[in-house]
Amino acid sequence: MTVRIFIPRDAAALALGAEKVAKAVAGEIEARGLDAVIVRNGSRGMFWLEPLVEVETERGRVAYGPVKAADVAGLFDAGLVDGGNHPLCLGLTEEIEFLRQQTRLTFARCGIIDPLSLDDYRLYRGFVGLEKAISMPRAEIVAQVTESGLRGRGGAGFPTGIKWKTVMDAAGPQKYIVCNADEGDSATFADRMIMEGDPFVLIEGMAIAGIATGATKGYVYLRSEYPHAIATMTQAVEIARKAGILGPSIMGSAHAFDIEIRSGAGAYVCGEETSLLNSLEGKRGIVRAKPPLPALQGFLGRPTVVNNVISLASVPVIMDQGADYYKNFGMGRSRGTIPIQIAGNVKHGGLFETAFGLTLGEIVGRIGGGTATGRPVKAVQVGGPLGAYFPPALFDTPFDYEAFAAKDGLIGHAGITVFDDSADMLKQARFAMEFCAIESCGKCTPCRIGSTRGVETADKIAQGIEPEKNKALLADLCNTMKFGSLCALGGFTPYPVMSAMNHFPEDFAPTPLIEAAE
Repeated sequence: MTVRIFIPRDAAALALGAEKVAKAVAGEIEARGLDAVIVRNGSRGMFWLEPLVEVETERGRVAYGPVKAADVAGLFDAGLVDGGNHPLCLGLTEEIEFLRQQTRLTFARCGIIDPLSLDDYRLYRGFVGLEKAISMPRAEIVAQVTESGLRGRGGAGFPTGIKWKTVMDAAGPQKYIVCNADEGDSATFADRMIMEGDPFVLIEGMAIAGIATGATKGYVYLRSEYPHAIATMTQAVEIARKAGILGPSIMGSAHAFDIEIRSGAGAYVCGEETSLLNSLEGKRGIVRAKPPLPALQGFLGRPTVVNNVISLASVPVIMDQGADYYKNFGMGRSRGTIPIQIAGNVKHGGLFETAFGLTLGEIVGRIGGGTATGRPVKAVQVGGPLGAYFPPALFDTPFDYEAFAAKDGLIGHAGITVFDDSADMLKQARFAMEFCAIESCGKCTPCRIGSTRGVETADKIAQGIEPEKNKALLADLCNTMKFGSLCALGGFTPYPVMSAMNHFPEDFAPTPLIEAAE
């Protein structure tokens, strides 16, 4: 019986040497005349263990990691193909504590299957949701997604079903589904992991959205910094098209839907939906004023659904298992699961999918394992570069949209960055303003000018120049940006700045001004 050995093709694993490991494994298989094949799967999301090599045995898949090319010969000597014991052996993959604690719905297949195998995808209930959607009236599909409680996983948390219903009810000769895969937030990689590890789930979700709203064309807007995801998605779309899953007749039905992959040019602001639409149309990526909403006048002025990767990838399980099954997970108005991306100064960085409701302290301490340096945690930024900094005093906050909003924070795309007690929060506040100044599209004055003045003001505080006056000025600038900016780039930049000022006032304390003469 042919033994299957799994080595990730995920970008994170490749960055850590997975390609060298795969070549070494292939060499050992050939040299030893073994009946074994290599499957290039997606990552399981345990990045401190990458490259993670798994072998399929009668007991289940056995994991080894982190593996270097130099370790490979020794692994085969120890009986890798039979799941043999070795210092790098982690036991059965599914029993690794980090994985065992998760509730994987959206990421159920990620790291398990060959990403470009339709047979593998179908083996794990792939396209069951799409098959059900084909036989349902549009309004019923939209009602099921609405009832599930699924909200936008890109950051805004807007109910997905309401957006779909708006597009379904809108009049227009052509409608579109646009997948926002411009994953630009720091500490986020869930979109990339899905596209590289389970691309057909995104294709299936987009096709269901197309059937539900009457849209016949979809676009995946991918950031140019994700070449591996672009390549995988492009191949997956071609495979799906040849198999009759995309095209003029979805699986032989009366519904038509096709997908095109587009890459952006590296602008962070193109993660904002209207800026993305401008870029998709070949225009400069600047924010549009709303109204009109994209759901009514979006791509090329037509009714358009703009959803994040994880939002769309969550739809197939909802259609397969039902709205009640999905909404049974979570808390309050935050239903289902959320892929939390743990990064920064942390021992166990990676992707952890779980139901809403875990506290921030549990995520950082129990799951993330605390800081990699072993020093105390000082702050955790949740929601990317525009997210608020939470001190340990707020670690009892449950991971829930409303709970975070009540503490002047936001979940965003669910990326969290951990900082130890050596972090300077004044420098972090300055970085937020500098980031906004660099990435601003320039359309609105509060964002364009406010962020530039914010950098200058933070520098004056650091230099001890009229610190109280300049702290008041910085807070005033934040207020103007929060309520006067056209989009979330300028509107959310105050979150990291004000949280740093409010929770870490000691880092903004006056320091003596060093005279130029000295």
